[in-house]
Amino acid sequence: MSKTHLGHRARKRFGQNFLHDQNIIEQIVDVINPQPGENLVEIGPGLAALTEPVADRSGHLNVIEIDRDLADRLESHPFLAPKLNVTRGDAMKIDFNQFTTSEKPLRVFGNLPYNISTPLIFHLLKYTASISDMHFMLQKEVVDRLAAEPGSKTYGRISVAVQQACRVTPVVNVPAGAFNPPPKVESAVVRLEPYAQSPYPVTDREQLHALCLQAFNQRRKTIRNNLKGLLSEAQLTELDIDPGARPETLSVADYCAMANYLSEQSNVRND
Repeated sequence: MSKTHLGHRARKRFGQNFLHDQNIIEQIVDVINPQPGENLVEIGPGLAALTEPVADRSGHLNVIEIDRDLADRLESHPFLAPKLNVTRGDAMKIDFNQFTTSEKPLRVFGNLPYNISTPLIFHLLKYTASISDMHFMLQKEVVDRLAAEPGSKTYGRISVAVQQACRVTPVVNVPAGAFNPPPKVESAVVRLEPYAQSPYPVTDREQLHALCLQAFNQRRKTIRNNLKGLLSEAQLTELDIDPGARPETLSVADYCAMANYLSEQSNVRND
């Protein structure tokens, strides 16, 4: 197994922290459990800490790398290069449909830079119809937010958006010392499995995301105040939602009910 941070300095602008603890790396690869012939996509392979063992097990994978030096290294790597299809670019701007094939759903994984993890997850939610699962290493507090239950301090708009679309399972805790340089925060790996049919069906996910953005904008205020101009007190009551409730006390189903109601209203107006 080649040790890779040979001569590459972690770049702050890309939020790079490189994983080097072999024991943690093996735990993560076991959790991903890559199989030969699967359609795997890694976001931000960096120094190939996960790329190498995943490629060893799967035989081939797609990787997306924004850092030109790292992309060059991967493309000229003596034994990894033949197993990789390297896409250079920003994962936030990439159309993940380009990796899909009709018979093989995508399996996406990566040690995500902390500075882009939330918008990147929102970006990937557009492609859940083509994805069977996603495994991401994130700041532990982000994993806590993804898995948070209504009523907790960590529950917010990303909890609702992700839980509407995916089953969320935290799978591995990763100490700061497993990285070089060590980040100032704990990390964790989360598994997101898109539902074939969500228990919380929603007509328009963009509507749901916009609604949650407004609802959670001021957490201390009531849902009546935060959604003023969008839903009246009477409409909230009609949906069995207490207008005096705080945003973090409402369930994923409540937010989906409000979003579906708004979609219906806009269809009525447009007809």
